[in-house]
Amino acid sequence: MPHYLSLFGILMAGFAGLVLFSYDKSFQTVVAIATATAYVFWGIVHHYLHKDLHLEIFAEYLAVSVLGLVILFSLILR
Repeated sequence: MPHYLSLFGILMAGFAGLVLFSYDKSFQTVVAIATATAYVFWGIVHHYLHKDLHLEIFAEYLAVSVLGLVILFSLILR
């Protein structure tokens, strides 16, 4: 459970950063990239600690974060 609370904290901090800095598109871009990077690193650490980290799992976290960035960039930079 503590691992998932930290993931929730990462995602909520990213969401708060996007909302609080809605006036600055360049800073929102940085917040989105930082959140996506933290999500990937959280996934690596989580699966490493559970001893089930594989290349496919890393690729999945990377793909989800890139997809999220594409969606956020399309909303931020429109």
